[in-house]
Amino acid sequence: MSGIHLHIWCGVALCALGRLGAPAAVAQQQASIATVLSIGDGDTIRVRQAGRAITVRLACIDAPETAQSPWGQQARSYLRQRLPIGREVSLDVKTTDRYGRTVAEVIAGININLVLVEDGQALAYRQYLAGCDAREYLDAESRASRRRHGIWQVEGGITRPWDFRRRPRSSSHARLEASTPRLWLPHC
Repeated sequence: MSGIHLHIWCGVALCALGRLGAPAAVAQQQASIATVLSIGDGDTIRVRQAGRAITVRLACIDAPETAQSPWGQQARSYLRQRLPIGREVSLDVKTTDRYGRTVAEVIAGININLVLVEDGQALAYRQYLAGCDAREYLDAESRASRRRHGIWQVEGGITRPWDFRRRPRSSSHARLEASTPRLWLPHC
């Protein structure tokens, strides 16, 4: 993981707030602490925050769908290693999506969302980079591609998750489509 811009969120936030003269109480409000309950897929987790379970969609990234074998399963497995059950994390909440999920950058000493992109387990979600450091995500994706990490082991990367979700899928071709790099395969 060399080359990753590590984010020590609380330290950075406290430092920035200190420079602005903000009181410590404001810094505590900025840190939204939660405990990992489960990993849904490569970009969705469940956490307990303030006594209630919530679903968190990782902001600014899009991981392969579970049906995009083996990439979706690998992204989920990678996220499980990075965020074991019971792990305390900070949430930098961006918004709530149309499904009612909290959309946030997840910080566990480092920005987990960014690490997923850096290590080729997810893509920068260009359509939803507002509120994130877009350049940082795009640079991480470029490094992963150059190093051929994760999904970039396939020349040009795999079918983008946003494109994969739009495809009509038949059971006979689902596996083949999931691992085929950005090609449409006619029914034979």
